[in-house]
Amino acid sequence: MASLAQQFTGLRCPPLSSSGLSMKPKQTQRVGAFASPIVSSVAISNAQTKDRLELKKMFEEAYERCRTAPMEGVSFTPEDFQNALEKYDFDSELGTKVKGTVFSTDANGALVDITAKSSAYLPVQEASIHKIKHVEEAGIVPGLREEFVIIGEIEADDSLVLSLRSIQYELAWERCRQLQAEDVVVKGKVVGANKGGVVALVESLRGFVPFSQISSKTTAEELLDKEIPLKFVEVDEEQSRLVLSNRKAMADSQAQLGIGSVVLGTVQSLKPYGAFIDIGGINGLLHVSQISHDRVSDIATVLQPGDTLKVMILSHDRERGRVSLSTKKLEPTPGDMIRNPTLVFEKAEEMAQTFRQRIAQAEAMARADMLRFQPESGLTLSSDGILGPLTSDLPAEGLDLSDVPEAEDS
Repeated sequence: MASLAQQFTGLRCPPLSSSGLSMKPKQTQRVGAFASPIVSSVAISNAQTKDRLELKKMFEEAYERCRTAPMEGVSFTPEDFQNALEKYDFDSELGTKVKGTVFSTDANGALVDITAKSSAYLPVQEASIHKIKHVEEAGIVPGLREEFVIIGEIEADDSLVLSLRSIQYELAWERCRQLQAEDVVVKGKVVGANKGGVVALVESLRGFVPFSQISSKTTAEELLDKEIPLKFVEVDEEQSRLVLSNRKAMADSQAQLGIGSVVLGTVQSLKPYGAFIDIGGINGLLHVSQISHDRVSDIATVLQPGDTLKVMILSHDRERGRVSLSTKKLEPTPGDMIRNPTLVFEKAEEMAQTFRQRIAQAEAMARADMLRFQPESGLTLSSDGILGPLTSDLPAEGLDLSDVPEAEDS
C-alpha cells in the first residue's frame, strides 16, 4: 500500500463522474495537444480504484480469518502458550521456597534474580544462621545460585524479601532430631547462663542445660566458653525447646573407661596435691604420688595447663564421678616421667598391658587362696597354678589359670 501511495504522490485525479468524462468537441479542439494527457489520467485513476478494491477485499478476508480461525497456520498453540505461562508463573506467597541467582551485593544485603516481575532482596541479617556483618562472610557472592524462602514484601517497589537463615534453621532442627534418635554424644559450647542452668550452642542452635543435668559441681562462670559433652533430652522445633544433658553424656563416656586402659588427656589445672586432667569431657585426678616413681616436689616442673599426655585409669567411682589416673604405672624405668616423658607416652600401651596382666594374675591368685580355705569346693591348687578336681566332675588335668583374660570394668 505504501509503494502504491509513493507511486501516485503528487498526482491529482478528477472524480470518476460522467461530467468529468464528457468533453465538448469545441473544447477538445480548443485544447488540441492537451487531449492525450487527460485520457491517461482517467486510465490511472481506474487502476488505483482497482488496487484499493483488492486491498479492501484482502483486509476483509484477513479479518474474517482472525474472527473465525485465529490460530490457523500458527504453530504456537494455546496449550503451548499456557505451558509457557506456567513455566514462568511465580508464586510469591510467604514461606514459598524459590531458586535464585545473586547478581549484586552491598553493605546491607544482596539482590537476587528469582525470575519474578521484580528482583528480590536478601538482607544481611537473613543471610546466615550466624551473626555476620557482610553477606560475603556467608559465601553470598554474585553468581551464586541457591534456594531461598520468601519472608516478606517491600511495598514501595513490590520486591520480595528472601531468607537463607530460615532454611538453615530448619536443617539444624532436623539434624538435632536425627542426633537425638541416634542417641549420640555431641559437643556444645557454653555461651551463657541463667539461674536455672547454662546455654550451649549445638548445631548452631541455643540449647538449655539445667544445672541438675551437669555432672560436675562446676559453676556457670567456670563453664563459660568451654565445650562440654552433651546428649539430647528434648527437641521441639514448634516450641523452640532444645534441652540437653551433660550428665547423660558423661555416663556414656564413663561406661567406656576400663581399669588399666590408656586414654589421652589434657591438663586443665594444677593443685598442690595433683593435676586435673580432662579425658574426653571427664575430669580425672592425677595425684602427685601417681606422676612418677621418683618424688615430685613441684608439679609445675613436670606438667603445665594445656599439656597433652597419656594417662592410665587406676580407679573409677561412678557414683561420685571420680576418676583416678596414673602416669607412674606407665614408666618403663622409674623416673622416666620426669626425665623423658616422651618415652613414657610411646611405651604407654605396652606398659599398660603389662600392668593388666599383673592385675589378672593377682586376681587369679586371690581366688586360688580362697579355694585353699574352702575344702568343700572340691578343688586343689598345684604348685604350677593349676586348679584340679577332687572329683570326676572336672577334667583330670584341671583348670589352667595361667592365661587369665584382661580385666574389664563392668
